Amino acid sequence: MKTLMFAAIGTMIATGVLAAAPEQLSMEAVNASDLSAKPEKEVSPVMIKAQVLLDRARFSPGVVDGRNGENMKNAVKAFEKAKGLKADGVLDDELWAKLSETSSDPALVEYTITEDDVKGPFTPIPDKMEEQADLERLSYSSPEELLAEKFHMDVDLLKELNPETSFDKAGTTIVVANVAAQPAEKNSADIEKIEVVKSEHVVRVLGKDGAVIAVYPASIGSEEKPAPTGKHEVRAVARNPNYTYNPDYAFKGVKAKEKFEIKPGPNNPVGSVWIDLSVETFGIHGTPEPEKVGKAYSNGCVRLTNWDVEELAGMVKKGTPVVFLE
Repeated sequence: MKTLMFAAIGTMIATGVLAAAPEQLSMEAVNASDLSAKPEKEVSPVMIKAQVLLDRARFSPGVVDGRNGENMKNAVKAFEKAKGLKADGVLDDELWAKLSETSSDPALVEYTITEDDVKGPFTPIPDKMEEQADLERLSYSSPEELLAEKFHMDVDLLKELNPETSFDKAGTTIVVANVAAQPAEKNSADIEKIEVVKSEHVVRVLGKDGAVIAVYPASIGSEEKPAPTGKHEVRAVARNPNYTYNPDYAFKGVKAKEKFEIKPGPNNPVGSVWIDLSVETFGIHGTPEPEKVGKAYSNGCVRLTNWDVEELAGMVKKGTPVVFLE
Protein backbone atom coordinates (compact mmCIF):
# COMPACT_ATOMS: atom_id res chain seq x y z
CA MET A 1 0.00 0.00 0.00
CA LYS A 2 2.82 2.43 0.96
CA THR A 3 4.63 1.65 -2.33
CA LEU A 4 1.52 2.47 -4.32
CA MET A 5 0.99 5.68 -2.33
CA PHE A 6 4.56 6.90 -2.87
CA ALA A 7 4.35 6.02 -6.58
CA ALA A 8 1.14 8.05 -6.86
CA ILE A 9 2.72 11.05 -5.13
CA GLY A 10 5.73 10.82 -7.47
CA THR A 11 3.41 10.81 -10.48
CA MET A 12 1.55 13.85 -9.16
CA ILE A 13 4.80 15.77 -8.67
CA ALA A 14 6.07 14.80 -12.14
CA THR A 15 2.83 15.90 -13.78
CA GLY A 16 2.65 19.13 -11.83
CA VAL A 17 -0.52 18.18 -9.92
CA LEU A 18 1.42 18.39 -6.68
CA ALA A 19 4.35 20.82 -6.51
CA ALA A 20 7.67 19.55 -5.23
CA ALA A 21 8.91 21.18 -2.01
CA PRO A 22 11.47 23.94 -2.66
CA GLU A 23 15.08 23.18 -1.85
CA GLN A 24 16.36 24.50 1.48
CA LEU A 25 18.19 27.77 1.06
CA SER A 26 21.92 27.65 1.69
CA MET A 27 24.88 29.99 1.56
CA GLU A 28 26.44 27.91 -1.20
CA ALA A 29 23.30 27.97 -3.36
CA VAL A 30 22.92 31.75 -3.07
CA ASN A 31 26.59 32.55 -3.69
CA ALA A 32 26.72 30.29 -6.76
CA SER A 33 23.41 31.50 -8.21
CA ASP A 34 23.04 33.29 -11.54
CA LEU A 35 20.33 33.79 -14.13
CA SER A 36 20.65 30.22 -15.41
CA ALA A 37 18.23 29.50 -12.56
CA LYS A 38 15.34 31.89 -13.13
CA PRO A 39 13.97 33.69 -10.06
CA GLU A 40 11.14 31.82 -8.37
CA LYS A 41 7.84 33.30 -7.25
CA GLU A 42 8.77 32.78 -3.60
CA VAL A 43 12.14 33.28 -1.91
CA SER A 44 14.83 32.78 -4.54
CA PRO A 45 18.63 32.36 -4.20
CA VAL A 46 19.28 34.53 -7.27
CA MET A 47 16.96 37.22 -5.91
CA ILE A 48 18.80 37.24 -2.56
CA LYS A 49 22.11 37.65 -4.39
CA ALA A 50 20.75 40.45 -6.58
CA GLN A 51 19.36 42.29 -3.55
CA VAL A 52 22.70 42.14 -1.74
CA LEU A 53 24.53 43.44 -4.82
CA LEU A 54 22.04 46.28 -5.20
CA ASP A 55 22.34 47.14 -1.51
CA ARG A 56 26.12 47.38 -1.81
CA ALA A 57 25.83 49.60 -4.88
CA ARG A 58 23.45 51.92 -2.96
CA PHE A 59 20.39 51.07 -5.01
CA SER A 60 18.58 49.82 -1.96
CA PRO A 61 15.92 47.09 -2.26
CA GLY A 62 14.88 47.79 1.34
CA VAL A 63 14.95 44.57 3.34
CA VAL A 64 16.83 41.66 1.81
CA ASP A 65 14.03 39.09 1.66
CA GLY A 66 14.67 37.16 -1.56
CA ARG A 67 11.35 38.23 -3.08
CA ASN A 68 10.68 40.19 -6.25
CA GLY A 69 8.48 42.87 -4.67
CA GLU A 70 7.91 46.49 -5.68
CA ASN A 71 10.94 47.80 -3.77
CA MET A 72 13.14 45.28 -5.59
CA LYS A 73 11.69 46.21 -8.99
CA ASN A 74 12.17 49.92 -8.28
CA ALA A 75 15.78 49.32 -7.21
CA VAL A 76 16.45 47.39 -10.43
CA LYS A 77 14.84 50.15 -12.52
CA ALA A 78 16.94 52.81 -10.82
CA PHE A 79 20.12 50.78 -11.35
CA GLU A 80 19.25 50.14 -15.00
CA LYS A 81 18.60 53.82 -15.61
CA ALA A 82 21.89 54.80 -13.97
CA LYS A 83 23.76 52.29 -16.16
CA GLY A 84 22.06 53.34 -19.39
CA LEU A 85 19.99 50.17 -19.72
CA LYS A 86 16.30 49.77 -20.50
CA ALA A 87 14.59 50.58 -17.19
CA ASP A 88 12.01 47.79 -17.06
CA GLY A 89 12.78 46.38 -13.61
CA VAL A 90 13.49 42.90 -15.01
CA LEU A 91 16.55 40.81 -14.15
CA ASP A 92 18.08 39.91 -17.51
CA ASP A 93 21.54 38.97 -18.72
CA GLU A 94 22.62 42.55 -19.46
CA LEU A 95 21.46 43.78 -16.07
CA TRP A 96 23.05 40.80 -14.31
CA ALA A 97 26.41 41.46 -15.99
CA LYS A 98 26.40 45.12 -14.86
CA LEU A 99 25.31 44.16 -11.36
CA SER A 100 28.01 41.48 -11.08
CA GLU A 101 30.64 44.08 -12.00
CA THR A 102 29.85 46.09 -8.86
CA SER A 103 31.34 43.52 -6.46
CA SER A 104 32.95 40.08 -6.45
CA ASP A 105 32.45 39.45 -2.72
CA PRO A 106 30.07 36.60 -1.77
CA ALA A 107 26.45 37.60 -1.17
CA LEU A 108 26.16 35.52 2.00
CA VAL A 109 28.82 34.97 4.63
CA GLU A 110 29.15 33.38 8.05
CA TYR A 111 28.98 35.61 11.12
CA THR A 112 29.69 34.77 14.74
CA ILE A 113 27.19 36.28 17.17
CA THR A 114 28.93 38.54 19.71
CA GLU A 115 28.20 39.37 23.35
CA ASP A 116 27.03 42.83 22.25
CA ASP A 117 24.47 41.23 19.93
CA VAL A 118 22.79 39.35 22.77
CA LYS A 119 23.30 41.48 25.88
CA GLY A 120 20.09 43.46 25.36
CA PRO A 121 18.04 44.66 27.07
CA PHE A 122 15.35 43.47 24.65
CA THR A 123 11.91 44.99 25.03
CA PRO A 124 8.51 43.79 23.81
CA ILE A 125 7.05 46.78 21.95
CA PRO A 126 3.33 47.46 22.48
CA ASP A 127 1.28 48.41 19.43
CA LYS A 128 -0.30 51.51 20.96
CA MET A 129 1.77 54.70 20.92
CA GLU A 130 0.38 55.76 24.30
CA GLU A 131 1.78 52.56 25.84
CA GLN A 132 5.12 53.02 24.04
CA ALA A 133 5.44 56.35 25.87
CA ASP A 134 5.74 54.41 29.15
CA LEU A 135 8.95 52.66 28.06
CA GLU A 136 12.41 53.92 29.01
CA ARG A 137 13.79 52.98 25.60
CA LEU A 138 12.35 51.56 22.38
CA SER A 139 14.99 48.83 22.08
CA TYR A 140 15.05 45.82 19.79
CA SER A 141 12.50 43.22 20.81
CA SER A 142 14.84 40.23 20.29
CA PRO A 143 18.36 39.25 19.19
CA GLU A 144 17.03 38.09 15.83
CA GLU A 145 15.46 41.49 15.19
CA LEU A 146 18.79 43.17 16.02
CA LEU A 147 20.72 40.79 13.76
CA ALA A 148 18.24 41.09 10.88
CA GLU A 149 18.51 44.88 10.96
CA LYS A 150 22.29 44.75 11.32
CA PHE A 151 22.48 42.84 8.03
CA HIS A 152 19.52 44.57 6.29
CA MET A 153 17.53 41.34 6.30
CA ASP A 154 13.96 40.21 6.73
CA VAL A 155 13.67 38.28 10.02
CA ASP A 156 11.94 35.38 8.26
CA LEU A 157 14.80 35.06 5.76
CA LEU A 158 17.37 35.14 8.57
CA LYS A 159 15.54 32.25 10.21
CA GLU A 160 15.14 30.33 6.94
CA LEU A 161 18.87 30.56 6.25
CA ASN A 162 19.58 29.38 9.80
CA PRO A 163 17.01 26.67 10.58
CA GLU A 164 16.85 25.37 14.14
CA THR A 165 19.31 28.05 15.27
CA SER A 166 19.09 29.98 18.52
CA PHE A 167 20.12 33.60 18.04
CA ASP A 168 20.52 34.47 21.73
CA LYS A 169 23.88 32.81 22.40
CA ALA A 170 27.24 34.50 21.76
CA GLY A 171 29.63 32.35 19.76
CA THR A 172 26.93 30.88 17.52
CA THR A 173 27.84 31.01 13.82
CA ILE A 174 25.06 32.05 11.45
CA VAL A 175 24.66 32.88 7.75
CA VAL A 176 23.88 36.53 6.95
CA ALA A 177 23.72 38.94 4.02
CA ASN A 178 27.17 40.37 3.25
CA VAL A 179 26.10 44.03 3.08
CA ALA A 180 29.24 45.43 4.72
CA ALA A 181 31.23 45.68 1.48
CA GLN A 182 29.82 49.06 0.45
CA PRO A 183 31.49 51.97 -1.38
CA ALA A 184 33.15 54.63 0.72
CA GLU A 185 30.72 57.27 2.02
CA LYS A 186 30.23 60.33 -0.12
CA ASN A 187 31.09 63.62 1.56
CA SER A 188 28.23 66.11 1.87
CA ALA A 189 30.23 68.42 -0.43
CA ASP A 190 29.66 65.89 -3.22
CA ILE A 191 25.86 66.05 -2.89
CA GLU A 192 23.89 68.34 -5.19
CA LYS A 193 20.42 67.55 -3.86
CA ILE A 194 17.99 64.97 -2.52
CA GLU A 195 14.90 64.13 -4.58
CA VAL A 196 11.78 62.65 -2.96
CA VAL A 197 9.79 61.06 -5.81
CA LYS A 198 6.24 60.44 -4.60
CA SER A 199 4.98 58.41 -7.56
CA GLU A 200 7.97 56.05 -7.46
CA HIS A 201 8.13 55.76 -3.64
CA VAL A 202 11.87 56.47 -3.64
CA VAL A 203 14.43 58.97 -2.35
CA ARG A 204 17.28 59.75 -4.75
CA VAL A 205 20.66 61.28 -3.89
CA LEU A 206 22.22 63.23 -6.77
CA GLY A 207 25.84 64.30 -7.06
CA LYS A 208 27.25 67.59 -8.36
CA ASP A 209 27.56 66.05 -11.82
CA GLY A 210 23.91 64.98 -11.80
CA ALA A 211 24.82 61.32 -11.37
CA VAL A 212 22.71 59.17 -9.04
CA ILE A 213 24.71 58.36 -5.91
CA ALA A 214 22.04 56.40 -4.05
CA VAL A 215 18.39 55.38 -4.27
CA TYR A 216 16.30 54.30 -1.27
CA PRO A 217 12.72 52.96 -1.10
CA ALA A 218 10.44 55.23 0.93
CA SER A 219 6.95 55.58 2.36
CA ILE A 220 6.02 59.19 1.64
CA GLY A 221 3.31 61.11 3.47
CA SER A 222 -0.14 59.99 4.56
CA GLU A 223 -3.75 61.17 4.47
CA GLU A 224 -3.35 62.75 7.89
CA LYS A 225 0.01 64.30 7.03
CA PRO A 226 0.49 64.60 3.24
CA ALA A 227 3.94 65.22 1.79
CA PRO A 228 4.82 68.79 0.74
CA THR A 229 5.74 69.92 -2.76
CA GLY A 230 8.57 72.03 -4.11
CA LYS A 231 12.08 72.72 -2.88
CA HIS A 232 13.14 72.64 0.76
CA GLU A 233 16.37 71.92 2.63
CA VAL A 234 17.93 69.98 5.49
CA ARG A 235 17.88 71.91 8.78
CA ALA A 236 19.53 69.37 11.09
CA VAL A 237 20.23 65.68 11.70
CA ALA A 238 19.23 64.04 15.01
CA ARG A 239 20.44 60.53 15.81
CA ASN A 240 18.54 58.46 18.38
CA PRO A 241 15.70 61.01 18.46
CA ASN A 242 12.73 61.21 20.77
CA TYR A 243 9.33 61.24 19.08
CA THR A 244 6.66 63.75 20.07
CA TYR A 245 3.10 62.88 19.10
CA ASN A 246 0.96 65.83 18.02
CA PRO A 247 -2.78 65.11 18.53
CA ASP A 248 -3.60 67.54 15.70
CA TYR A 249 -2.70 64.75 13.27
CA ALA A 250 -5.29 62.40 14.79
CA PHE A 251 -3.48 59.25 13.66
CA LYS A 252 -5.67 56.15 13.45
CA GLY A 253 -5.60 54.16 16.68
CA VAL A 254 -4.24 57.03 18.81
CA LYS A 255 -6.84 58.42 21.22
CA ALA A 256 -4.64 60.89 23.14
CA LYS A 257 -5.78 64.52 23.08
CA GLU A 258 -2.53 65.88 24.52
CA LYS A 259 1.03 65.74 23.23
CA PHE A 260 3.21 62.92 24.56
CA GLU A 261 6.81 61.83 24.02
CA ILE A 262 8.28 58.44 23.13
CA LYS A 263 11.88 57.70 24.11
CA PRO A 264 14.68 56.88 21.58
CA GLY A 265 15.60 53.50 20.14
CA PRO A 266 15.44 51.57 16.87
CA ASN A 267 11.75 50.79 17.51
CA ASN A 268 10.87 54.44 18.09
CA PRO A 269 8.15 55.56 15.60
CA VAL A 270 10.79 57.56 13.68
CA GLY A 271 13.50 54.94 14.03
CA SER A 272 17.16 55.66 14.66
CA VAL A 273 17.57 58.96 12.76
CA TRP A 274 15.51 62.11 12.10
CA ILE A 275 16.63 64.40 9.25
CA ASP A 276 14.79 67.64 9.93
CA LEU A 277 13.54 69.59 6.89
CA SER A 278 12.56 73.21 6.40
CA VAL A 279 8.89 72.15 6.44
CA GLU A 280 7.46 72.47 9.92
CA THR A 281 7.26 69.06 11.69
CA PHE A 282 8.30 67.23 8.49
CA GLY A 283 11.43 65.12 8.04
CA ILE A 284 13.13 62.05 6.60
CA HIS A 285 13.42 59.30 9.22
CA GLY A 286 13.77 55.62 10.03
CA THR A 287 11.19 53.05 11.07
CA PRO A 288 10.57 50.16 13.47
CA GLU A 289 9.01 48.18 10.58
CA PRO A 290 11.50 48.08 7.68
CA GLU A 291 9.48 45.47 5.78
CA LYS A 292 6.66 48.03 5.29
CA VAL A 293 8.83 50.77 3.76
CA GLY A 294 7.80 51.67 0.21
CA LYS A 295 4.32 50.31 0.75
CA ALA A 296 1.10 52.15 1.59
CA TYR A 297 2.03 52.55 5.25
CA SER A 298 3.17 55.77 6.86
CA ASN A 299 2.24 58.21 9.61
CA GLY A 300 3.47 61.01 7.41
CA CYS A 301 6.94 62.40 6.57
CA VAL A 302 9.42 60.33 4.52
CA ARG A 303 10.12 56.93 6.01
CA LEU A 304 13.21 54.83 5.13
CA THR A 305 14.71 51.73 6.72
CA ASN A 306 16.93 52.58 9.68
CA TRP A 307 20.07 51.51 7.81
CA ASP A 308 19.21 53.58 4.73
CA VAL A 309 18.42 56.75 6.69
CA GLU A 310 21.61 56.30 8.73
CA GLU A 311 23.58 56.15 5.47
CA LEU A 312 21.72 59.17 4.09
CA ALA A 313 22.36 61.13 7.29
CA GLY A 314 26.09 60.62 6.74
CA MET A 315 25.86 62.29 3.33
CA VAL A 316 23.79 65.40 4.03
CA LYS A 317 24.48 68.62 5.90
CA LYS A 318 22.55 71.71 6.94
CA GLY A 319 21.31 73.40 3.77
CA THR A 320 21.34 70.31 1.50
CA PRO A 321 18.42 70.89 -0.96
CA VAL A 322 15.50 68.45 -0.76
CA VAL A 323 13.09 68.55 -3.70
CA PHE A 324 9.66 66.86 -3.61
CA LEU A 325 8.55 65.59 -7.01
CA GLU A 326 5.24 64.11 -8.04
